[in-house]
Amino acid sequence: MTFPLDPSALAIAAFAFLLAGFVKGVVGLGLPPVAVGLLSLVMTPAEAAAILVVPAFVTNVWQLVAGPRFGALAKRLWPLLVASTLATLAAGALLHGRYGREATIALGLALMIYAAYGLAALRLTVAPAAERWLAPVIGAATGVVTAATGVSSFPAAPYLGALGLTKDDLIQALGLSFTVSTIALAVALTGTGVLGPKIAGVSLLALLPALGGMFVGGWVRGRVSEPVFRKIFYVGLLGLGAHLAARAVF
Repeated sequence: MTFPLDPSALAIAAFAFLLAGFVKGVVGLGLPPVAVGLLSLVMTPAEAAAILVVPAFVTNVWQLVAGPRFGALAKRLWPLLVASTLATLAAGALLHGRYGREATIALGLALMIYAAYGLAALRLTVAPAAERWLAPVIGAATGVVTAATGVSSFPAAPYLGALGLTKDDLIQALGLSFTVSTIALAVALTGTGVLGPKIAGVSLLALLPALGGMFVGGWVRGRVSEPVFRKIFYVGLLGLGAHLAARAVF
């Protein structure tokens, strides 16, 4: 892999991870599409995705362990997590790199529709009795989307947002889901030879701005009320969806 080392490229890369980390710190998601979208200005999408591996994994783990209820959430969400892992591994070799543009556009539009629905205060809710059968379905769909696009936000994020979790539990649940998806995708891509050891140095360096941005974003999130946070969450999903769809089209 060749990485452009001129000052302008390095500045754009640092800003990309700083902004992406901030977005993730505030709303709990958005680091991969924001970072890759900006990095694509100075390098190929494949290079951008490769550099993203370590920051995505570490920030997801940070988001996961920062919450207070890991055990309870893991017990509640394990059907989603298992189904997501199995679907990502099964679909990784078949879908990654195929239909990527179409899948990314569809993903962006779906996130925008769900965000508009949430901003209109037409809250989706999942009844406790439905979680037993719906969680594996959502997990499997998330695995297929992750394998096809590299983005694990949908439909896991809307589903978790419909469970009625508090803002801290929602952030931790998103971190748990994204951590599992990132590990599964990394395994799938390593098995197909897409991931190798050469990106480790640059990817590790990218951790610094990503963690800095996430720290500031978490500080901001801790100072907003529950209703304001939910509005920010839906606005974040709307922006994420628009970003994904626009990047795939243009």
